[in-house]
Amino acid sequence: MSFHEVRFPANLSFGSTGGPERRTEVVTLANGFEERNTPWEHSRRRFDAGVSMRSLDDVETLIAFFEARQGQLHGFRWKDWSDYKSCLPSLEVDYRDQVIAIGDGETLSFPLIKTYASGAQSYARPITKPVLGTVRVGVEDDELQDGLHYSVDVTTGVVTFATAPNTGMEITAGFEFDVPVRFDTERIQTSVASFRAGDVPSVPVVELRV
Repeated sequence: MSFHEVRFPANLSFGSTGGPERRTEVVTLANGFEERNTPWEHSRRRFDAGVSMRSLDDVETLIAFFEARQGQLHGFRWKDWSDYKSCLPSLEVDYRDQVIAIGDGETLSFPLIKTYASGAQSYARPITKPVLGTVRVGVEDDELQDGLHYSVDVTTGVVTFATAPNTGMEITAGFEFDVPVRFDTERIQTSVASFRAGDVPSVPVVELRV
């Protein structure tokens, strides 16, 4: 699968609608009870950046981005303005935001995750597209130095340590991240509302499994 490590223009994705979706198979039994199951381990996000009254320059930027990706052919990065940090949107990223693993004295590489918790239940979301320069990592409440103690592959979201963390040590991380997506349409429809503005009614994108 081809993926372009380029972000959809953030000023165009701002104001978009969308969020996570789940797939659940529900079977109602003869006695009225239900059996529910899901074939998806992870949720999938959908967005629509179609907003009326864009400037014609913005419309041109959108068309250029769509053409460079050849429509649905190539994936790209998307900034989900409602969920793009390891912490709350109002806070600054901190290396203690997320517990990503516990050291075993041997493993060097660990994938970034973001945990969503409500009550006693939680969901660990894989983070595969962290933003360059935003990842901070710590072990046992000590922040480490990027390039010296660890490195981050921003195309996969994997943190690799120079020395394996000792057994039982808590590994934490903070970061900003993008969502890997592709266009979910073969066409971009536009109309010119005036000499300076145009309408783009729908620009659907869907998350990719990478």
